[in-house]
Amino acid sequence: MAGPQSLRELSPDCTSPTPPAASQILAGSLKAPLWLRAYFQGLLFSLGCGIQRHCGKVLFLGLLAFGALALGLRVAIIETDLEQLWVEVGSRVSQELHYTKEKLGEEAAYTSQMLIQTARQEGKNVLTAEALGLHLQAAFTASKVQVSLYGKSWDLNKICYKSGVPLIENGMIERMIEKLFPCVILTPLDCFWEGAKLQGGSAYLPGRPDIQWTNLDPEQLLEELGPFTSLEGFRELLDKAQVGQAYVGRPCLDPDDLQCPPTAPNHHSRQAPNVAQELSGGCYGFSHKFMHWQEELLLGGMVRDPRGQLLRAEALQSTFLLMSPRQLYEHFRGDYQTHDIGWSEEQAGIVLQAWQRRFVEVSVARHREGARGLPSSVLRATLSLQLAQEALPENSSQQIHAFSPTTLEDILHTFSEVSAARVAGGYLLMLAYACVTMLRWDCAQSQGAVGLAGVLLVALAVASGLGLCALLGIAFNAATTQVLPFLALGIGVDDIFLLAHSFTKAPPGTPLWERMGECLQRTGTSVALTSINNMVAFFMAALVPIPALRAFSLQAAVVVGCNFAAVMLIFPAILSLDLCRRHRRRLDVLCCFSRYCPCMPPLLFLGSSPTCPSLAFQGLRLACILSASSSPCSARVIQILPQELGDRTVPVGIAHLTTTVQAFTHCEASSQHVVTVLPPQAHLVPPPSDPLASELFSPRGSTRDLLDQEEGSRQKAAFKSLPCACWNLAHFARYWFAPLLLQSHAKAMVLVFFGALLALSLYGATLVQDGLALTDVVPRSTKEHAFLSAQLRYFSLYEVALVTQGGFDYAHSQRALFDLHQRFSSLKAVLPPPATQAPRTWLHYYRNWLQGIQTAFDQDWASGRITRHSYRNGSEDGALAYKLLIQTGNAQEPLDFSQLTTRKLVDKEGLIPPELFYMGLTVWVSSDPLGLAASQANFYPPPPEWLHDRFDTTGENLRIPAAQPLEFAQFPFLLHGLQETADFVEAIEGARAACAEAGQAGVRAYPSGSPFLFWEQYLGLRRCFLLAVCILLVCTFLVCALLLLSPWTAVLIVLVLAMMTVELFGVMGFLGIKLSAIPVVILVASVGIGVEFTVHVALGFLTTQGSRNLRAAYALEHTFAPVTDGAVSTLLGLLMLAGSNFDFIVRYFFMVLTVLTLLGLLHGLVLLPVLLSILGPPPEVVQMYKESPRVLSPTAAQEGRLRWGVSASLPQSYARVTTSMTVTFHPPPLPGAYIHSASDESAWSSVATAAADTSGNPSLRGPSPTAE
Repeated sequence: MAGPQSLRELSPDCTSPTPPAASQILAGSLKAPLWLRAYFQGLLFSLGCGIQRHCGKVLFLGLLAFGALALGLRVAIIETDLEQLWVEVGSRVSQELHYTKEKLGEEAAYTSQMLIQTARQEGKNVLTAEALGLHLQAAFTASKVQVSLYGKSWDLNKICYKSGVPLIENGMIERMIEKLFPCVILTPLDCFWEGAKLQGGSAYLPGRPDIQWTNLDPEQLLEELGPFTSLEGFRELLDKAQVGQAYVGRPCLDPDDLQCPPTAPNHHSRQAPNVAQELSGGCYGFSHKFMHWQEELLLGGMVRDPRGQLLRAEALQSTFLLMSPRQLYEHFRGDYQTHDIGWSEEQAGIVLQAWQRRFVEVSVARHREGARGLPSSVLRATLSLQLAQEALPENSSQQIHAFSPTTLEDILHTFSEVSAARVAGGYLLMLAYACVTMLRWDCAQSQGAVGLAGVLLVALAVASGLGLCALLGIAFNAATTQVLPFLALGIGVDDIFLLAHSFTKAPPGTPLWERMGECLQRTGTSVALTSINNMVAFFMAALVPIPALRAFSLQAAVVVGCNFAAVMLIFPAILSLDLCRRHRRRLDVLCCFSRYCPCMPPLLFLGSSPTCPSLAFQGLRLACILSASSSPCSARVIQILPQELGDRTVPVGIAHLTTTVQAFTHCEASSQHVVTVLPPQAHLVPPPSDPLASELFSPRGSTRDLLDQEEGSRQKAAFKSLPCACWNLAHFARYWFAPLLLQSHAKAMVLVFFGALLALSLYGATLVQDGLALTDVVPRSTKEHAFLSAQLRYFSLYEVALVTQGGFDYAHSQRALFDLHQRFSSLKAVLPPPATQAPRTWLHYYRNWLQGIQTAFDQDWASGRITRHSYRNGSEDGALAYKLLIQTGNAQEPLDFSQLTTRKLVDKEGLIPPELFYMGLTVWVSSDPLGLAASQANFYPPPPEWLHDRFDTTGENLRIPAAQPLEFAQFPFLLHGLQETADFVEAIEGARAACAEAGQAGVRAYPSGSPFLFWEQYLGLRRCFLLAVCILLVCTFLVCALLLLSPWTAVLIVLVLAMMTVELFGVMGFLGIKLSAIPVVILVASVGIGVEFTVHVALGFLTTQGSRNLRAAYALEHTFAPVTDGAVSTLLGLLMLAGSNFDFIVRYFFMVLTVLTLLGLLHGLVLLPVLLSILGPPPEVVQMYKESPRVLSPTAAQEGRLRWGVSASLPQSYARVTTSMTVTFHPPPLPGAYIHSASDESAWSSVATAAADTSGNPSLRGPSPTAE
């Protein structure tokens, strides 16, 4: 009675086209994972067969759909706004930024352009008259540039930022002030008369030369104009601003200058000033009270003596402030100069950009040689103030560095642009590699055209994925454009190689119309597993709130999905078409030409019949069908009938035996048929020499082993290839790599090596610092990098503001606001104001102004110039104080004159009476524009305009409208000494703590500025990174456990991936790569990319039988080649990044991704097989018999007596096993074929005739004298 039959007892042809898992279920292991996998593989089989039947239609429709999606790239948007890229979505910074924009709008008050001068010899002092003279030449050249647009001329005086232009009732004075009011330029030249040369504009008065700041003495001018017009209000304004003699009262840097005014202190002495002494304490603009430039804003690398006196400095800095596009638009809206050009905010922005870039057109010619090799966009974006360098002699001891926000934007645009040359080069290199690696000497196995088509298909899939992202509104960024095309290429080509390798190894007997189905059922699970895992991993990475990381993750997930669809749907159609080409024996690549391939093996079918009538087939049967279409005998087929082993028994412990029967075939032209001659005695050849022979030819082999061995032996016997053509990666893995790796001492060495690598990486992880400076992004060979390096070294200053929101009463919270300012000012990073200068906050300016007009009122009241009923004889300030003092805030009785002597505008504690707070704010904003501008308060809602007329005593003029309750105001600060990310984090934490303390007192406030926008992410960046990696590892475990149906294997995969991530992080520390959002993207992607190197090996191990060593060796043999090809393809895709002009791309992308690929290759092909051989899960299918210690004795083998025994513990039905036979055919040699040695057939020649007369039941009694 026949019992249940083992899988190895089935003839290969008797296995129906059901998936391998189903066959394993038939073997007696009815595990649920096998059922599920069988069902999934059955779906893949049906999909492959369907695609093969309609390959042309599938290919056409697929290319059409993917091409349509690729057109979405036309609407792609590249995001370069740093705020939109790095500010965490939903974070407090994001909410604060939204609040600021809601109240103030999108743009800042002004933009800065800077000049930094350093000595060419490092460390040399620049506080000399010569160095300042060169700085003057550069700054003067920059200030005199003009551009012509819209038929108008635009110079610095028209577009610069002017702080607090006053409103004067006198028309003549107002027009003169409008033309002469100076630009805000923070420069060390303001300590000298030469600072006036940077100010443009001029005014004309009859009988006087043109009035310019180089010859303007405001005090003398007021004296000359006093008899002709009333200038008392203007005089008081200048006195309050402490303008004095402006620039003409300052020393001349060059006293020999003919224009040096007589009022200069060194005009008569002709002595050069002491530069260090003049610059000590900083410089002043035209207003000493409101325009004080601290030393830290002007000088870098300062050295002082023990008493604190300035001795020397290594750098000078000048800063030009320009209006924002909105301010420029508002300034000229309705003006006679722009009424005829349709003036708009967009035009204002174009004017500003044109002015900033005007310098490049002249300076690029000089600097082109130094910038050779850079993209033209970078050349166009070269520093906007480089024209200033034209003023310096070529042999000058000084060098000028310049920068502007437009330059930064251009750098980011250039950095985010797709390099067509690099993308094309990378894909062409990949095309060449795919074609070369898939070409074969055997034209029936060659797949060069498939490789070319596969790479082009992946390129189309990447384009379609990115186009779909563009259609979905996902903005592109630098990570998308610089990394994703190459990364997706490597990932997609991995699956192409895997399918192509599998397709060429179809089991014999597989009908042509089922070849694609059989390929997908064997490898579709691996492809689906890696692709789905990558998609889930990237989708989970999108949970990290950093917009750049989120956009990259979503785009990567979509691209991987498109790659998956292309590989599973369109690429099988390409393989099916190539199968037709191979079947018709057309040349590879040049498929329009056909030629007979001498290496084309005959088609062999092992088994009794295609219908497989009985699963209880026992013994050995052989059917050989020889097809030679290129021979005149092609129509004749000789069938050798199935033969039994007779009474032979099986060697105990051997259930799988490969035998080789030598058969000589030749074509007789006379009879037009093939004659096949078998020897009278066939030799059962023992297994070939194999390092793993003890296991590969034991019961632990799999069905796929049986098929592969039979096919490989048959093909080797069919013809002898050139020795160089016999070697491949699979051969190397089987005969060299796996035997060496799976030895006990080798396993120990591998575990020790990776343990040491992990420990070293953990140490390297402690070296990783947070941060991403602009110097890391900008190409090192450019002037931009030189400026940023100098700025970081000498002028690490950042303008920030402490913003107070609405929701609390400012009038009753003045003490809390002062305390908040005090706490913020005490932070280590905050630059303190000079001891002689009051704090620059609107509340201090406002209170001091009230105290000043209160003092003026008290003096006027004491002298009788102001009485209870009249203020016309008093001063301007006294009249303002009069109007404020009588305000009650009551709509019914708004005025109370009795309060003139009973209240003060500021009480003894330095607080403003709450009932006067908002009315006084209206008066201050309207009456003190210079103080308001210096405070940078940016009130919202803005207080109403109110004009004061001292001679208007009507009731309406006495009533002062109260400002609306404030919802937005800010205190400006300067942060200094911020060099490392740790310094920024410390400053941010201190600022946040100060705001939290103020919140307890009821004041709602938050810090604002670039450090808080771009560095606050580092407070939680590592937490986000760990969260993302943990989520990815959990998702990877779930996906692998569900698709592999083996949690044990999923745990090992996740362990290896975690080690890879830790080791990559450690390598970053040794390479000096800082942690920012972009490296986090790569680290997160490393989990998904690592799956490509591990899952194929794990699945190969899981689906085989035998011991752990055998299964690990089998997995290596069948996955070593595609995994290695995938790694090489990824490296080739990344290779183009190495040629980038941006060092940042080379260091942060190329180096990191290259290390990741190498780590993935090591862990996937070295560590994981060792772990599986030690800790791998048990086989899913267990043999139903036990091995016996009885084996074939060497003596019997030598004597030629193959006496096979039977285990007494096994049923009689298992005494015989199915044996794979490899038949060697020797067709007549063709021209160009490799001729066998005559000795190979000499042993059989003597028995050839006798064999032809045998009855078809050749005896197999003993060995023959020859071997394979």
